[in-house]
Amino acid sequence: MRIVATIIALAVSMASAGAARASGFALIEQNASGLGNAYAGAAATAEDASTIFFNPAGMTRLPGLQVVAAAHAIRPTAKFTDSASTLAPLQTSPGGNGGDAGGWAFVPNAYLSWQVGPRWHVGVGLNAPFGLKTDYDAGWVGRFHAIESELKTLNVNPSVAFKVNDAWSVGAGISYQRAEATLSNAVNYSAAALGLLGPNLEGIANVEGDDGAWGFNLGAMFNLGPQTRIGIAYRSAISYTLTGTVVFANRPAALAAAIPNGAVSADVKVPGSASWSLFHQVDPRWDVMADISWTDWSTLKSLNIMRASGTLLSTTPLNWHDTWRLSVGATYRYSDPWSWRFGVAYDQSPVPDIDRTPRIPDQDRTWLAVGAQYRLSKQAALDLGYAHLFVRDASSQHCSAAVAAAYPRACAGENALIGSYRNKVDILSAQIRYAF
Repeated sequence: MRIVATIIALAVSMASAGAARASGFALIEQNASGLGNAYAGAAATAEDASTIFFNPAGMTRLPGLQVVAAAHAIRPTAKFTDSASTLAPLQTSPGGNGGDAGGWAFVPNAYLSWQVGPRWHVGVGLNAPFGLKTDYDAGWVGRFHAIESELKTLNVNPSVAFKVNDAWSVGAGISYQRAEATLSNAVNYSAAALGLLGPNLEGIANVEGDDGAWGFNLGAMFNLGPQTRIGIAYRSAISYTLTGTVVFANRPAALAAAIPNGAVSADVKVPGSASWSLFHQVDPRWDVMADISWTDWSTLKSLNIMRASGTLLSTTPLNWHDTWRLSVGATYRYSDPWSWRFGVAYDQSPVPDIDRTPRIPDQDRTWLAVGAQYRLSKQAALDLGYAHLFVRDASSQHCSAAVAAAYPRACAGENALIGSYRNKVDILSAQIRYAF
């Protein structure tokens, strides 16, 4: 009962936790046991019940009943440096660089797997597959494009696995996923009133919305021999219609009818993904693993926020492209209780340079990861992991002359945000596993 209560508490905290930015806004931090390997071979390792997320077929390698609970402290850093930004129409205050838009975030996950027969296994996972949080100083130079951006998700993923024979296993799951989003930015009231109310009038628009939707995941695992196996896995795209409200702060009374508060909605499709993984036990002390993953980010062409009347409130061009993630890792069994983990990965960003917005100032990154496992007993194990992500500097050309000409509706009343971002990410993870 204590374990069940812990899982429920994790699920509740997940719904309120501010998630952190990974490649795009996906979160691969779904266990701590894989972090030390930079999640190399995640669809083939099947070391514990967190395989429910990475490849449900892996449950066939887990006898009895097993519970896993993990927590991740993620610290992204995103600092903008202005180089040639312009003033917004009828505004004379350029603003500063916005400070550090990143911050610490807590992301938990929990899993339970249960062998219900010689060939059948069932399980459930609770996690947050997507998340985003950037928060700039209110008066910064890019305030008309973004101040706060936050996306939180909660995913409930019941799954089943079947051992076909000694070589093949298959698995499948369904996902019910809740999403909550908050977006805010400054509004140029002077430009909206065509200068009739004077210069330097601005306020803040705050948009909030939420929705729930369904998806699925599939997986298969094949043993090439007693020491080698491959895994393939697929997670489906999930389509949301986020509904909520927009509220304008410090709005002049003369603009109340032209820029009203009210109901809004936005269609958002989080991408599908596929992984191909390899695991090989070299000898009694060394395991090696590798992974290649694809994410269908090209489904995100733009973010359009619509009023209930059907009119467009705002649009943000995205034009994201599909990405690949490559990783390799190794585990060294130092002694009966201790194992050490190592991993590297290259993770592409889906964001084109010309369409990068301050809400997600993303760029390609390289992972360096280390970890350790301590087996407390035959039933219990503790995992710790750390990763540092070296992120390439990201340029900003948002609403430059070329962009404004191509997207006049998206850039109306806003300034050109010209400069660069310096980003990095640090991740600390811990996990407890108990098998009955």
